[in-house]
Amino acid sequence: MHPLIEELSGLKDSELESKINDLTRKYFMVRNPGVQAQIVAALDSYKEELNIRRQREYENMVKNRDKGLDKLINVN
Repeated sequence: MHPLIEELSGLKDSELESKINDLTRKYFMVRNPGVQAQIVAALDSYKEELNIRRQREYENMVKNRDKGLDKLINVN
């Protein structure tokens, strides 16, 4: 995690996406490689948090899916 980024668990998904979009826009506005590297580090932190959340949602969806249809298809 980037040292200047606070705890990300308190942010909503939409806030994470907004920060990602904002930092991406700023990355392309800046020509200083050092600043770009810091923006990339911050972007990686936000993207990683968002990916973890999406993976967790997917796993919950698969775990809680309706398995009633599985019994309707009988392949012999």
